[in-house]
This record gives sequence, structure tokens and C-alpha cells, in this order.
Amino acid sequence: MAFAAFSSTAAPPADAPPRRRSNVALLLLLPGILYLVLFFLAPLVSLILTSLQAPTEFGDIGMYSYAFRWENYVAVIEQYWPHILRSFGYAIVATVLALAFSYPLAYFIGVTARKWPLLQSLMLVLVIAPFFISFLLRTLAWKQILSDESFLVTSLKAVSLLAPDAHLTGTAFSVIFGLTYNFIPFMTLPLYTTLERLDLRYLEAGNDLYASGFHTFRTVTIPLSMPGIVAGTLLTFIPAAGDYINASRDFLGGADTQMIGNVIEANFLVLLNYPAAAALSIILMTVILVIVGVYVKRSGTEELL
Repeated sequence: MAFAAFSSTAAPPADAPPRRRSNVALLLLLPGILYLVLFFLAPLVSLILTSLQAPTEFGDIGMYSYAFRWENYVAVIEQYWPHILRSFGYAIVATVLALAFSYPLAYFIGVTARKWPLLQSLMLVLVIAPFFISFLLRTLAWKQILSDESFLVTSLKAVSLLAPDAHLTGTAFSVIFGLTYNFIPFMTLPLYTTLERLDLRYLEAGNDLYASGFHTFRTVTIPLSMPGIVAGTLLTFIPAAGDYINASRDFLGGADTQMIGNVIEANFLVLLNYPAAAALSIILMTVILVIVGVYVKRSGTEELL
């Protein structure tokens, strides 16, 4: 009887009010929410408002007032559409090249070199080593290497691999080369992280079933490493599309290689056309979000979003 009475009080009535949830989780999330509001949401709203500003009447250069001038977007697209297309073209080519270089390197480090831990660690250090040098210094070093007076260029001209009046700096080649080189670590590390966790028994099963090495790689290794491929391409493509260092005339670029980042920099710092710079920034962000969303959806890795 006592046990039955005790057990009957265990379940609360159906019409009992729900217990109040603890506020501890909300308090723990509060610093992160405030950070996002102050340093992400507020600047984004300010950027959108700036992109809709109109020049003040009889005002000086750089003087604008808040308005709803959506024509700013039409104007920058009409004026700078070659730079927009060039930016995404360069970024796509650099991403594909970085993947082509990084995948064999990541496969060697994450799969082949597992039996040599010291070599694996050394290769990882070599991949991470460029991060210890400034992005600007690395790009400036390649400007010297690819300059007309460098040993590389003079040697290529001496053996007739380059025309006597040819240049490497200031061309699409040098800009794409700089983007590929600078972002290879961003591609290699996610690929290594995925391939390092690859269960080698799947590869052995492919060999046991008399599949060729290429067939096993295409049907087993590639699908299992797809999360690393998607993460690496996103980490490479997104910053490459908005890069303005490599395409700058002071580094590897020239007058015909300017990207959208260079146009934003010029409008903001030189021309003082803040609405145009803000509108270009919003367009760049929107196009990147659309491309990334479609890419992730088509690759079947929606969990990365």
C-alpha cells in the first residue's frame, strides 16, 4: 500500500503548468549574442543604410545624407560589372587550382604518411609555416620574384619560353597565381582533417573486391572526403573573391586586373564615394551567399551551413 501510494504521486497531473526553464543557458548565450549584435548586425545595418545614401545638395565631396536611393546599386553594377565578373572568375580559377594542388598534398599527409608520424608532423608544419609570415610580405616577395628584372623572368626569356617584351606582374596569371598560393593552406588543412580520419579498411575492401586504384579513389575516397572538399573550397573561394591585395597595382595586379575589392577600396578611401563602396560590398556579400548556398546544396553537405 505504501509503495503504491508513493508510485502514484510520481507522475504530475496532465493539467499541471509546465516547469519554468532555467535561465542559465540564456545567460551563457548572452555575451555571444551581444557580440554578434554589436560587431555583426549593427555594422551590417549601417552598411545597408550607407548604400542607400544620396549626396547632399551643394555639399562637399564625401558629404551624404540618409535616403532610399536604390539607384546606387544600378549605378555600381553598370559601372563596375567587369570587375565583379573578373573577381568571381579569378576566385573560381584560384579555388580549382588550390584544390588540385592541395588534395594530393593532404592525401599524402593524412593517409600515406600515417606510418611515418615524424614526416607527417614535418609536412603539417610546412603547410602551416606561411601563416607565420605576413600576407603582405608573402605577396610582395612574389612581386619581386615575378618582376621583369628577376632571375626567373630573365631566365625564361633567355630560353625563349617568354617573349622578350612579356611581363608576368600586372597580368591575370600573376593575380591568380598569388591567390592560389596564399590560400593553399586554407584548402589543405580541412582536406587533411577529413582524410586523416579516413578509415583505411574501406580502401582495403575496394582492393579485395578487385576495384582499380582509380575506381576506389573515385567511388570511396572522394565521397568520404567531400566535407573537407566543401569546407576547403569555401574557405578559399570566399576570401579570394573579396581579395584586394594580390590584384593591387602595388603588388601583383595591374590596370586590367582590378577586382571588386580594389574598387571598394578606391571608392571608400580615395573617391570618398561611401554609398558606392557600401553598395558594392552588399552585392559582393549577396552573390557569395547565393553561390555558397547553391554549392553546398548541390554537394549534399547542407550540415555545413
